Amino acid sequence: MDFITVFSFSQWLMILLASFIIGMGKAGLKGVDMLSVTLMAFVFGSKSSTGIVLPLLCLADIAAVSYYNRHAQWNHFWKIVPWMIVGILLGVYLGKDMDETMFRKIMAVIIMITIVIVLFMEYRKSDKVPSHPMFAASTGLAAGFTTMLGNLAGAFSNLYFLAMRLSKNDFIGTAAWIFLFMNLFKLPFQVFYWKNITVDTLKIDAVLIPTLALGFWEGKALVGKIKDQHYRKLVMLLTLIGCI
Repeated sequence: MDFITVFSFSQWLMILLASFIIGMGKAGLKGVDMLSVTLMAFVFGSKSSTGIVLPLLCLADIAAVSYYNRHAQWNHFWKIVPWMIVGILLGVYLGKDMDETMFRKIMAVIIMITIVIVLFMEYRKSDKVPSHPMFAASTGLAAGFTTMLGNLAGAFSNLYFLAMRLSKNDFIGTAAWIFLFMNLFKLPFQVFYWKNITVDTLKIDAVLIPTLALGFWEGKALVGKIKDQHYRKLVMLLTLIGCI
């Protein structure tokens, strides 16, 4: 397969932009990642795009963990990860034989629900941190299910960390470890069960590594300039824009 000529110029622009955005998101500009999901879905289809995106996410997660690892808050890791695993397994089973049209509709519903939740959190204006175990359970399940179906977990994890009111670096460092673990956990299912990751998709990913790295570098530089008190509002805004 001559994968370079398979795609038009405009499609390559979307693919390259998506990989750049993935890098920026993993560097700490949380919320922009939903735009990369949309761009990849335009080119490859909603379900097939998950196999293209996942290896890129894993590479960017490794870079994020290398840079932000000392800021991880492990209590939040252990609260949410077991529920994300359950959500992923549900997504693996329910998404295996789901047709593209249904897959796209479910992604759209998930995004609309996320918009409602983001707006509710913004207008509630409460400083109270949710302490009920069901909050971690529900956001973890939703994040796990959506990360398997469309790499859309970023929105739900953002909601969790925003609600926990973590500082900028703690937010990014904890999310980096969680998503490195979860994306590596997803890999075998995408390769052997869904068969979404192949030699051809990995060739495309290899071409995208430079723009992924550039996005991470640019994102890291931008995040370094954002003050803690402004970071929460930026994540909320980017998550909302990404959802729309």
